Amino acid sequence: MSSKAPVRRRRVFYIPGYDPIPPRRYRELYRKEGAEQSSISGYEISVLPAKAQVRFGWNVVARIEDAEVESSFEVLVWSDIVKGSMDQGILATYLTLIRTAAIYIGSGALFRLMRLRKGPVIAALYPVGFLLAQLALALLAAWGLGRVLALWHPWAIWGGLIVVPFILEWFRRQDGRFFAYYLMHDYAYSAQYLGANPPELEARMAAFTTEIATALQGDNDEVLIVGHSSGAHLGVSILADLIRGGQVPKTGPVLSFLSLGQVVPMVSFLPRAHRLRADLAYLSVRDELTWVDVTAPGDGCAFALCDPVSVSGVAPANKRWPLVISAAFTQTLSPERWRALRWRFFRLHFQYLCAFDRPNDYDYFRITAGPLTLAERFRDRPPSKSRIERATSRYTSLAP
Repeated sequence: MSSKAPVRRRRVFYIPGYDPIPPRRYRELYRKEGAEQSSISGYEISVLPAKAQVRFGWNVVARIEDAEVESSFEVLVWSDIVKGSMDQGILATYLTLIRTAAIYIGSGALFRLMRLRKGPVIAALYPVGFLLAQLALALLAAWGLGRVLALWHPWAIWGGLIVVPFILEWFRRQDGRFFAYYLMHDYAYSAQYLGANPPELEARMAAFTTEIATALQGDNDEVLIVGHSSGAHLGVSILADLIRGGQVPKTGPVLSFLSLGQVVPMVSFLPRAHRLRADLAYLSVRDELTWVDVTAPGDGCAFALCDPVSVSGVAPANKRWPLVISAAFTQTLSPERWRALRWRFFRLHFQYLCAFDRPNDYDYFRITAGPLTLAERFRDRPPSKSRIERATSRYTSLAP
């Protein structure tokens, strides 16, 4: 199918980031934000139950740009793996903190990441600092209690330590507000094998590859892969495997890849991320797909406008992808909306999946439910002038 032909049927595979929350969250987010965007932009969009037998998904029927389009969504679920990796006690989390900090500092990755964007590095340092602050507060409380107990007996000063586990446990139970444990486990999961994928994740990615290959054999006009946050670098490797395996038919649906809010350098800058770096280099030259990378400087959790191939130091001379563009939150959100969201860092990291009250050429719902392929929608779109392409990673090897 030509990328210029109108899309009537689309299959969308959404790859979440490191997220333990059930996938139905993404359906409800799409329903709520799609309704808001359609009222702003003047099109029609309806979210319906999934027709196909999928792990978790939904259908969308839309009338956008004077065309009726049906899109079938599936979330490629790995939240069970995330939950398993987060199932650690307090002591284990502090040991993980020490190991993860040692990996990023010892490898030099932390300092090179800071040359790109300070925002995501600060986000990475936040759980380290906050967990250490929790420990310091617990020890301070223990010292204060110990001083009181010492008035009764000198040896009773050590009794103050009894409050430490209770204070740390209180903080752990409040992590839905603080996100320190969550973020610590997020960065630790990528770092535990120094950038190589854990075996259970490799197995799940192979299953995802098979599902996408099956969709490419169907009667869809476009198969669109959306990778958000950590899901972006999973998408890179999945698509590289798919193309290497000869599973993209020449006469099949158009294959498209949309990476959103990517944090690729957090992994590709690590010593043993050979697979990811090789996949980045490979995917960047392929003509079997279109790859558009969308970030925004207002998203402090993403490596905004950092070309993930180039900054990783693996850009071939004939590099084509990705097309790096900005969602430009300060322009596509009204001043009122921007003020309301500006300091809600985790909410802003999901803004790519949400409605914009001053939309520009990036509109998640037009892309996923409209009549144009990703290639056609951004055919005349130049890359953002402020993108960062300088090779920054210390490690650039593509094989062990």
